[in-house]
Amino acid sequence: MLYKTNAKSLLITTAIVSWALLLATVLFSAESARQAGVARVALPYVNNLLIIAFITATFLHQRLSADNLKGIDFIGYLWNLFSKAGVAAYLSVALYLSYRMVTGYANLQSPLLLHLVYLINFGLLVIFLAKAFYIWRQLLLYHKNKFLQIAWNWFELLLFGTLLLTLFNFDYTSYVFLPLLALLGFYILFLCTNLKWVAYLTFNNKSRSLVLLGAILLSCYIFARFFHQLANSRELIIDFTDVAFLPLAMVFVGAYTLAAFLVSLFSLPTSSVFEQKSEDLLNFQRLSQSIQQGQSEVQVYDMLFDSTIKAADASAAWFEQMRNSEPQVTHLLHIGSEQIQRIRHLLLAYNIHNIDYINNNLDRNPGFRELQLPWKSLIILPIKSKKNLFGVLYLLKDIEQGFDRETVNVLRTFTSQTILTIENLRLVKESLQNERYKEELKIATQVQESLIPKTFPVDSWFEISTHAVAAKEVGGDFYDFLQLSESRIAIIIGDVSGKGISAAFHMAQMKGIFHGLMQQDMPPSEFMKQANSALSRCLEKTSFITSSLYIIDYRMKGFVFARAGHCHTLYYNAMMDEVFYFQTEGLGLGIIRDKSYNNHVREMYYDYNPGDVMVIYTDGIVEGRSPANEEYGEDRLLYMLTQTYHLDAEDIKYAIINDLQDFTGPDNLYDDQTLLVIKFKTIQPNS
Repeated sequence: MLYKTNAKSLLITTAIVSWALLLATVLFSAESARQAGVARVALPYVNNLLIIAFITATFLHQRLSADNLKGIDFIGYLWNLFSKAGVAAYLSVALYLSYRMVTGYANLQSPLLLHLVYLINFGLLVIFLAKAFYIWRQLLLYHKNKFLQIAWNWFELLLFGTLLLTLFNFDYTSYVFLPLLALLGFYILFLCTNLKWVAYLTFNNKSRSLVLLGAILLSCYIFARFFHQLANSRELIIDFTDVAFLPLAMVFVGAYTLAAFLVSLFSLPTSSVFEQKSEDLLNFQRLSQSIQQGQSEVQVYDMLFDSTIKAADASAAWFEQMRNSEPQVTHLLHIGSEQIQRIRHLLLAYNIHNIDYINNNLDRNPGFRELQLPWKSLIILPIKSKKNLFGVLYLLKDIEQGFDRETVNVLRTFTSQTILTIENLRLVKESLQNERYKEELKIATQVQESLIPKTFPVDSWFEISTHAVAAKEVGGDFYDFLQLSESRIAIIIGDVSGKGISAAFHMAQMKGIFHGLMQQDMPPSEFMKQANSALSRCLEKTSFITSSLYIIDYRMKGFVFARAGHCHTLYYNAMMDEVFYFQTEGLGLGIIRDKSYNNHVREMYYDYNPGDVMVIYTDGIVEGRSPANEEYGEDRLLYMLTQTYHLDAEDIKYAIINDLQDFTGPDNLYDDQTLLVIKFKTIQPNS
């Protein structure tokens, strides 16, 4: 890397020095010619040597710079070329027009100024050609083979070999060199057929590429016209069109740009079709691989809904999933509940229920016409096997004959694969459950029972009541305590991501870390930092733990706490008669596994009053769901505390749990539930 940096610096220096010396010699020769009254007084071999040095240094610098362009951001390549080199042509135009305005306005001729403009445009041309040459090389060699690589190497070698003609001041247009020029011409035509990268452009990217390629083509035209117009001019003592390298490089750059423009233009109308077919195949493959990727039924339905909408280019859609033998709308696109109900009622009236149905002209049906729907085509695709109905998919389009035979075949392929995938997922799930259930249940249950404390210390300062229930036989919630001193106690609550044996062992690790670190009586924020460091070494990359740690100091009548991504603490302040959540910052343990985690933990101290109530819980409480899939929520939990804060801790706990169970219904436990209610006694003992 250091070598490349030094080489770039040396090449830039060489290019600048050689161009400056060339400018000096040309201006000197022009001034000498003017004073002597001679048409041309030049130093051809010196000038040629400086031209070659400048061209070589500029091209080699761009060659090294192009190595940093990697990846498949083809629009980025084009924008890089236009923004960093293509604009040079427009600067050239501006410079030349300024020269013409100045000389025309003053009605004078200035050979020195003309030579200066000519030399600057020469420098801009070489920079443009060098940038374009090596960016086109990157794209031309995309998906290269050995033959193409060798062909390019020979082309580059032959092109740079033409600099020898300039070095010895040979006329490259003479008959002697025509075979070489013909060979290079055929090479350029062959290389311009290598445009594989265009096929990977999307419709939008092709549209953008046409604009950029058009601008680059215009740059080529501007430079070509400028130097052709001044070729063999008597006012100039040097003619850069005599340098064989430049027109040949310009032919390659212009021809490849034109070829890319034409291919992009003519392939534009079919791009969207190929993109859709490619998207259909990709989505079908994703559905096929759902089992191997460990996806759930919900993810499969998500994939089906998105895939069919894209395949059919649907204007609106909805999907009804069968839950407890009842259809429930789980996915919606551009359609309201009222419209769905009206369509449902009409379909039931026509006895169209959970069957394949296509209507490509809804306006011709009196029933649908009366609904005044904005759509004109409808297809119904039930997702069902011989034994089970999993759901029903409805797709709508705002045009007549919206679902042709090919589209319907693609949609049915998606639904068939979805049915097969769901059945296989359920079979795999049942098989794994049967194999692991007994052993996992036995081990994990034992581990979890040993982690949860059976009793809390009985104290005259506060009362505490706990509730813990796992959604399955083994859960990921935990809580614990540690008496730090006679008047101080540490209480921790947490939730391990995942379930089963893995969660049980992570609970054991967290318990060990808690008791190990808190023996040192450290602040909660420091505990979170060190716990994160310890867990980073043993947690899987996909696992993390949320937690909150509280240290209650009876004698100071206050507590300090820190949270690591856990649920916010609910609190009742008896003095203010106010119920609120502590809104504190914190990030789960194991999410960030370096020292930057320390910036995501904050500590808070709070003075409690006699009669205050603190409710600590896991997300299974507030995320409990009703049969209608509504969430229990923080607001309802807060409301329950406002109604029960005057009760004992045990009664507050039972009131919350009973309300939660009434809300979710029996046997409707989706996640582990843990609840701790701490109430500071109204009469505090003397310190």
